Amino acid sequence: MTDQTPPAFDSAAPAKPWMRLGVKPSLWWLAPLAGVAAVSALVVGMALAHVIDDDMDFGPGTVTVPQSRAVAIASRLVFREVDQHKWTANDPFFTPSGWLDNMPNFQQGMVAALARYVRVMADMSDRGQGPDMELERAAGLLTYPGTIWKFDPSTSWLPTASSEKQYRNAARNLAEYNNRQIAGTGDAERNAEALQTLVAALGQDLAAASAIIDKHLAEGHSALFDPKADDVFYVTKGKVYAYALLLREIGWDYAHVLTARDQAAQWRQMVESLKAAAALEPAVVLNGAPDGNFVPSHLTAQGFYLLRARAQLTDIAEHLAR
Repeated sequence: MTDQTPPAFDSAAPAKPWMRLGVKPSLWWLAPLAGVAAVSALVVGMALAHVIDDDMDFGPGTVTVPQSRAVAIASRLVFREVDQHKWTANDPFFTPSGWLDNMPNFQQGMVAALARYVRVMADMSDRGQGPDMELERAAGLLTYPGTIWKFDPSTSWLPTASSEKQYRNAARNLAEYNNRQIAGTGDAERNAEALQTLVAALGQDLAAASAIIDKHLAEGHSALFDPKADDVFYVTKGKVYAYALLLREIGWDYAHVLTARDQAAQWRQMVESLKAAAALEPAVVLNGAPDGNFVPSHLTAQGFYLLRARAQLTDIAEHLAR
């Protein structure tokens, strides 16, 4: 009888992977499990961090005449996004919120609208002796890029001012500007000419937002696979949301002017159009044909309300100029 070594103990047989690495076969299942756990933690972290706060009832807080309700709500919106919800546009890739897309775009759209409003306010405060310093500082800080973390490798490896730090300082400048109104050291003017200047400038920004939508629609992206459609949608959503709240409060600041010019009702209608644009929040942003039967065009719907608000704002400006 020939003596043969059982195959399982054949010293010439090639070693199994776990034998070469010295790992027991029973532990190999831990590797895919760890991967699943990491992905699950990332998804849960993203879900917890994701907040699109389009609350139309958000208000300016306690405001005492002659403070500006619009300036107050601008300050509160910045503090809300930076401190309450956490600024996400500059979060690094190794954090769950660093993988978010819609929330950062929404937040940056909001700040862009606030920056435009504060810049107009700063320019209006310049009556030959320079603009109001609090408004001027806030306007400059709000134009700071929203994607700067604690480091900015494109300029230096040294620590730098983060986006949220700059925005928080801007909100403090706005609050200080309002405090000076109470102290009687402010110089805000609220007449028809000032309101017309505000309306014209903010209307131009809304027109620019509408043009971005039109440009994207004209490029003819795929209805179902358009990775940029949600970027355009949520930047615009953040912008029109901020403008809806700002213009609502501007209406209160200039209520005497609007009443005297018989434009109070038209103003409310314009704000409602902006609210309708800001309220849109589809589960998935689709870029279908405007006359499509099955795939909607969310950008077209958003653009419709935006254009309607722009037309209403233009009409109000014309009445104020008379």
